[in-house]
Amino acid sequence: MFSRILIANRGEIALRVIRACRELGIETVCVYSKADADGPWLRLADKTVCIGEAKASDSYLNIPRIISAAEVYNVDAIHPGYGFLSENAHFAEVCRDCKVEFIGPSPEAMARLGNKVSCKQAAKDAKVPIFPGSEGAIDNEPDAVRIAAKIGYPVIIKAAAGGGGRGMRIAHNEAALKSGLKQAAQEAQSAFGDGSVYIEKFLESARHIEIQVFGDKHGNALHLFERDCSTQRRHQKIIEEGPAPHLDPRKRDDVAKSAARLIKEAGYAGAATVEFLLDDKQNFYMLEVNTRLQVEHPVTEMITGVDLVKTQILVAAGEPIPFRQRDLKVTGHAMECRINAEDPAKNFAPSPGLIERFSAAGGLGVRWDSHVRAGYRVPPNYDSMIGKLIVHAEDREACIRRMERALAEMVVEPIKTSIPLQLQLMRNATFRRGGQDIHFLERLLKH
Repeated sequence: MFSRILIANRGEIALRVIRACRELGIETVCVYSKADADGPWLRLADKTVCIGEAKASDSYLNIPRIISAAEVYNVDAIHPGYGFLSENAHFAEVCRDCKVEFIGPSPEAMARLGNKVSCKQAAKDAKVPIFPGSEGAIDNEPDAVRIAAKIGYPVIIKAAAGGGGRGMRIAHNEAALKSGLKQAAQEAQSAFGDGSVYIEKFLESARHIEIQVFGDKHGNALHLFERDCSTQRRHQKIIEEGPAPHLDPRKRDDVAKSAARLIKEAGYAGAATVEFLLDDKQNFYMLEVNTRLQVEHPVTEMITGVDLVKTQILVAAGEPIPFRQRDLKVTGHAMECRINAEDPAKNFAPSPGLIERFSAAGGLGVRWDSHVRAGYRVPPNYDSMIGKLIVHAEDREACIRRMERALAEMVVEPIKTSIPLQLQLMRNATFRRGGQDIHFLERLLKH
């Protein structure tokens, strides 16, 4: 087992990893930027080291400075959290070259599954359901037009190396396809340093279902069931829950097993999420694989009782997954609201600043994962998420009631947050009956 781990991240996820390490008896070294010098999570780390200015490229994305800190403090491993360098195969390779364990997949497995074109081929080899579309990257208009005509409009153009809605365009006709192809490639090049794009069939109405999977260095692979992440805006998740409402048990079982099969055949060790879109006939189509821990991992922890961060660390240290597929079962229903420092009434404008009044929700079945407190100043330099409110109850209806109660208890002032919108969603008839799809929230906001 590791004796000291460096945490190459900040905020809520840094705190989450510190707590897991503390329970495993592992020392922690937390790197931070000058903007995070007063970060509350730093008080719980055993050692801290400033690695640069507020700009992420000067700190949390600066590989040489992170590796230098790892060498100075003689750490055994680096936990990347999520975001920043967590899906950077080059960083994983540098860690390996420097004899520091990267808590995540090998660079080879990450590169194969992190690139959407090679991932799609791996899924095809593993008999995982995929969208009809291009076999690989598209580099010219005639091929794009031919493929779109074959699979039928609408189609979606996607960045091979990206996510989060960047390098993505929807085309309902040939003219839109031609202009979107160029725009998506340019955006992908700017955002990810790779302008490769590909084409898939686009579903007008779909649900976003993802399967939590785990692999280890002994060739074992399993799944920890699914989460529904359909409540989203511009491809950014707002609410996640598990299990997915109204899902056929046989379909759920088939797709979960296919997700585990994919990471097993890819030789993947660590936590991953295989994401799917579900059509109105409950046919699954793989979207992508996230080769890291997800923001919404607490949903799975609440319904399975498994500590995913501890499991990540154990697997990275070379131990087999400490449970078997037959040991896992779903208990009750869980839901997570991402609490963001932004104003839904003003087109989700960021709302950084000083939190003067703060009170977290509590009570049976309520979990608050966050680094914020009264007196904390939310910096403008990073993602707007300031915490995650997670609840668990015996069924979905009770879970919604508990989340509504918990959201109403939260006090985060005077900055604006997503709480009023999430309260509105808890009271929405479509959401309450589990009828949301990936465009549900955007339709609601238009009205």
